[in-house]
Amino acid sequence: MRISSAIFLLFCSLSSYPQSDSLNPVPGSDPRPVLQKKRFLAVVAGEAVLAGASVLGLNEVWYDDHTRVPLHSFNDNREWLGMDKAGHIMASYYIGRIGIGLMKWSGAEHKRSVLYGGFLGTGYLTILELFDGFSSGWGFSWGDMAANLAGSLMVSAQELCWGGQRITLKFSYHPTGYPEYRPELLGRSPAEKLFKDYNGQTYWVSLNLASFMGNGSRFPAWLNAAVGYGATGMIGGVEKFPGWQSHPSFERYPQFYIALDADLWRIKTRSRFLKGFFSTFGFIKIPLPAIELNKYGVKVYPLYF
Repeated sequence: MRISSAIFLLFCSLSSYPQSDSLNPVPGSDPRPVLQKKRFLAVVAGEAVLAGASVLGLNEVWYDDHTRVPLHSFNDNREWLGMDKAGHIMASYYIGRIGIGLMKWSGAEHKRSVLYGGFLGTGYLTILELFDGFSSGWGFSWGDMAANLAGSLMVSAQELCWGGQRITLKFSYHPTGYPEYRPELLGRSPAEKLFKDYNGQTYWVSLNLASFMGNGSRFPAWLNAAVGYGATGMIGGVEKFPGWQSHPSFERYPQFYIALDADLWRIKTRSRFLKGFFSTFGFIKIPLPAIELNKYGVKVYPLYF
């Protein structure tokens, strides 16, 4: 399944989930947690309702036009040069981050919060993967499942080891000309292109440097170093898709990036508006100078989106 729509729904929800200090990240700063049953029940009920509604919605949007078939798997690990797998990792990571925040908000003990909240992404995306497995248009992908688990492990391991997220995942996008060749697949409107055109997407691993330097460091707490992954030349999941002869051929190759970044979650402010803004858009890679490395050499960008 192309995970773009799930990522969109997920990021839209970031502004409304309760923040946890353990995610932002001062180990041992919270008092001894006390489970608040009303909050806990609200979290469980809310997650169940949202998961059920989104699954039903996606069932109508994605699967209604495809015949139901017995559960089957297929190997899509070579499709989209791995960009779809990066999307799965990121979606699972942020669902886990939200899950941990909600569990901590309910007063659950730290390890329980990580165990149940951190793997919420894998659980939710497994349901969608099973829908794929029963659809004639797709199939159950073990590669997707591995990516989902990787995202959950990334958020959970950091919580258990460091009490917070020192390494976060980020997203950026720039328009490309490829959707004009297959708009039904890569998007027609700017919004569709944002979520469907893998050629314009970049996924980043953003490392917070100050968190590794100790409490006495004067290094800016919000300044990160980031490495990114993207790809270009793709108008289909693979080079020779059905009907590829009637389309122009482009060279497909991966792109790697190095850049500075800003961790919005670590910027201290008393403004409730800014706190909400930083919480909502913290997943976006801030446009800054970047270096691209690809098979043809090195390219420098004054600002890279």
